[in-house]
Amino acid sequence: MGPVLRLLVLADTHVPRRARDLPAVVWAEADRADVVVHAGDWTEPDLLDRLLRRLSDRPGPPGRLVGVFGNNDGPGLRARLPEVARAELDGVRVAVVHETGDARGREARAGADPRFAGADVLVFGHSHIPWDTTTTGGLRLLNPGSPTDRRRQPHCTYLTGVAADGALGEVTLHRLPPRA
Repeated sequence: MGPVLRLLVLADTHVPRRARDLPAVVWAEADRADVVVHAGDWTEPDLLDRLLRRLSDRPGPPGRLVGVFGNNDGPGLRARLPEVARAELDGVRVAVVHETGDARGREARAGADPRFAGADVLVFGHSHIPWDTTTTGGLRLLNPGSPTDRRRQPHCTYLTGVAADGALGEVTLHRLPPRA
């Protein structure tokens, strides 16, 4: 196996509405990641700007961001981010969108949606509920939950993973301790 790309997968950060900032452990993961995937609901452009600066100003090769806007993102973010993003990450074809609709029937809808045709992985957000399933057609669906707003979930969460040689592997759901 050749070199791997380290991925940090986020959604529904809602900074500064739900939290003043990302948890320190999430910033540390961003510093280690080769690619940060963000499935929308940033809420303010400041977090996007800080993340982009952090990815570009670090020692070594700059990190990459693949992000979209969400339903809580205003015109400033919508002007800078697409509704659907696509990227190839070491041979893994990734699509990113904020909303996929109701959980019931999600796999069938996502697998048939032409916006995601040819993708190996679809990253989405909106529900704040972690999700990791694969459609009958082989499309892997990932939702990292939210690192700042757990809603009805027991923990705030995010995902890390690796991409190498055309495959996504070692996807890990991280649970954050309750905020003080």
